[in-house]
Amino acid sequence: MSGQIAFDLTGVSETGAEGEMEIGPGILNPFGTVHAGALIWFADVIATNLVLGGRPVSEGMDSFPVAVTLNAQLLANRREGRLTARSRWVRRGRRVSTVRTEVVDAGGRVLLDLTSTHIDAR
Repeated sequence: MSGQIAFDLTGVSETGAEGEMEIGPGILNPFGTVHAGALIWFADVIATNLVLGGRPVSEGMDSFPVAVTLNAQLLANRREGRLTARSRWVRRGRRVSTVRTEVVDAGGRVLLDLTSTHIDAR
């Protein structure tokens, strides 16, 4: 098996982050719907970008917000279309932050509700 995940980070602000991902063959499970791991990965990366505050990721960074817990509720799925992930703060701390991310389809139906806690790894 092989896969390919690609997305666009469409915005990061003080209060939220957003990204978009087109459903394609590289993220589908054997049933033809989006693989749960692809949904969780997408949500986690958008949440991480919120914690980073728009700072670019580079090799050898002084610190990076590593997710230490992920609580995912898979609520629905799709076979095609464009998905949007929106992250917002639950708690913003200096070393530990918690983020809630929803992945929705083009009609606004929530597919994934993910809460993640990130620790600033140094």
